[in-house]
Amino acid sequence: MLTGMAIDEALAGHLAGLPPVEVLYTDLDGTLLGPDGSLLSAPDGRPSARAAQALVDAAAAGVLVVPVSGRASAQLGNDARLIGLSDYVAEAGGIVVRAGQTYYEWGACPRDLADNPHDAMTEAGAVEALLTAFAGDLRHYEPWHRGREGGHLLHGMVDVDKAAAVLSEAGCDWAYLVDNGATSGWPGRQVRAYHLLPRGVGKATAVADDLAARGLAPDQAAACGDSLEDLKIAQVVATFLLVANGHGDIGERIFRVPGAMGEGFADAVEALLTTLR
Repeated sequence: MLTGMAIDEALAGHLAGLPPVEVLYTDLDGTLLGPDGSLLSAPDGRPSARAAQALVDAAAAGVLVVPVSGRASAQLGNDARLIGLSDYVAEAGGIVVRAGQTYYEWGACPRDLADNPHDAMTEAGAVEALLTAFAGDLRHYEPWHRGREGGHLLHGMVDVDKAAAVLSEAGCDWAYLVDNGATSGWPGRQVRAYHLLPRGVGKATAVADDLAARGLAPDQAAACGDSLEDLKIAQVVATFLLVANGHGDIGERIFRVPGAMGEGFADAVEALLTTLR
């Protein structure tokens, strides 16, 4: 079992007023996973099994852990399987996989253009409009964009407000570009990753839809993450646990745990499981 973290009094008081948590939604990179996407590395790179043990303890306590990531569905499904998980939210909220079934998050995307939102945005000209307007500054993120169905993954350096204007002019104002933070993969340039998604689609919306499908209330759910996009999930769950390396401020239902990356995830699980003991 996890041991040793002193639960913050404010967090302990908050959790004491809630029913036991049934599901924990968690980001992967920078949250559950350590450096280089390793489950078995502490933030400083040393070997650590704390995050892995936290997954075991959550499962033993009957708490469902659901990864929420920007990774493509097929990749995330394989990653989840390797760490003993089955359900997940992929492509920054574009796809929800639950009990072996795939559900697309369409948002404002027209449903009569293609079989999935990714192809619909291509057919509508949204992708071409962006790549033409920002030629030399934006491109598909190889090879990670391949096989996607909920949205497109790009990288480069663009102004998302200008991208919104380009999409509107192309008749695709129902799509938007989400800045997913600094990344690599473009030699000689500092670049950022971007998700092209339908408006109304995102991590928070996907989590809310998944909770509703499970028949669970926000009070029965928690989330853990490190980014501002992750932090939006706090709007649809009762408790959000921000790892030490995370961005954003604490608030009424947002608490910062002492550990970073996987150590912080382990702290989050330990705090939540105290309500079950």
